[in-house]
Amino acid sequence: MEYMTESTDRSPGHILCCECGVPISPNPANICVACLRSKVDISQGIPKQVSISFCKQCQRYFQPPGTWIQCALESRELLALCLKKIKAPLSKVMNGAILQQVFVVDYVVQSQMCGDCHRVEAKDFWKAVIQVRQKTLHKKTFYYLEQLILKYGMHQNTLRIKEIHDGLDFYYSSKQHAQKMVEFLQCTVPCRYKASQRLISQDIHNNTYNYKSTFSVEIVPICKDNVVCLSPKLAQSLGNMNQICVCIRVTSAIHLIDPNTLQVADIDGSTFWSHPFNSLCHPKQLEEFIVMECSIVRDIKRAAGAGMISKKHTLGEVWIQKTSEMNTDKQYFCRTHLGHLLNPGDLVLGFDLANCNLNDEHVNKMNSDRVPDVVLIKKSYDRTKRQRRRNWKLKELARERENMDTDDERQYQDFLEDLEEDEAIRKNVNIYRDSTIPVESDTDDEGAPRISLAEMLEDLHISQDATGEEGSILVKPSL
Repeated sequence: MEYMTESTDRSPGHILCCECGVPISPNPANICVACLRSKVDISQGIPKQVSISFCKQCQRYFQPPGTWIQCALESRELLALCLKKIKAPLSKVMNGAILQQVFVVDYVVQSQMCGDCHRVEAKDFWKAVIQVRQKTLHKKTFYYLEQLILKYGMHQNTLRIKEIHDGLDFYYSSKQHAQKMVEFLQCTVPCRYKASQRLISQDIHNNTYNYKSTFSVEIVPICKDNVVCLSPKLAQSLGNMNQICVCIRVTSAIHLIDPNTLQVADIDGSTFWSHPFNSLCHPKQLEEFIVMECSIVRDIKRAAGAGMISKKHTLGEVWIQKTSEMNTDKQYFCRTHLGHLLNPGDLVLGFDLANCNLNDEHVNKMNSDRVPDVVLIKKSYDRTKRQRRRNWKLKELARERENMDTDDERQYQDFLEDLEEDEAIRKNVNIYRDSTIPVESDTDDEGAPRISLAEMLEDLHISQDATGEEGSILVKPSL
């Protein structure tokens, strides 16, 4: 007897399509794919074209019901936003069979200004304002503060910036943004502030109130290159330094140096307001002197309890004469912290305290022997040549200007020269290369300091926004 072995491979049975009679594999609908496509359209009711609102001002997309979000092209966030626009289900079930179909949906990006940008364009809507003031005649601190704001992007939430004679006004749409800016100012410059608010409207039924907040920020009235007179108590607390000092830098603190001993000290905002002092001379009172003789002081006698000595400066004793008095034989003797820069024949700028009317309470109480005749501030170079060879530039805040003084351009050039001379200030500022000026050596014939190419950034211009159209410029370059 022989046994017949059956094949283990069994082909599934076939059925006939109930519509056209074509043999097909069994499925829950018992219909072939061709008949199913002609009979059922699961994309029915799903829009083939959907519009998305996009704000060109802030580069955000509208997410219903009332939210504007920022999404990059081809990102997950933008894909989720597009899928939420399709309300119908993406698959259907027919007699237990899951039906799926591929179709194309076109998304059209439409321009629509969001509510925040609409209020910005109205230029009258604001809920908080910061009034930054400094009671000085020079704007060096404001120019430095402007570069810090640009570097850290603190101007992005402002509605508008208005420049007035003695400061800047920053307008915001929310109090939280203004408070963040006030905290930034406290970390970058020595200052103090006061806050106040005014009731605009109220609703007694739901207990809601609408306020406008005002923050008044006052920066210390001291700028770089100012000659100051400290109170005896403050001078003693800083290491028994002399009362007559020179301000070499203003960052988050006031940096002072004693031109007689090279002793340095840092004064923060709270210390200044506890022991205030003022500048003795106006910047326009700077006079030009010529160095007749210069000698370096090697042995510096330090008193008991003296503070830190500057390593970047050299103490020198110089004989100088005013360039306006070259026909006379009147010369002045003084000590200076610029001994490493000065040579006979050099020009230097300084304050003539001997022939100046000093109206200061601390100076009036000092012994006349303790007040120097001349305080030298910085070495003088040819400004025209420095401007011509300056191959870098800064950016400026887009702000409204009013009552502009003709002296602002000279003050701005002073600030640019300070950047070239002080490396500590340059570290906090973004400096961009100016491609229109040819590259030359780092020092000119006079030895004037210049900024090296390694410290410059390339000025990048982003000319398109998220829609592929030309974008808006938030900051403008300034030569």
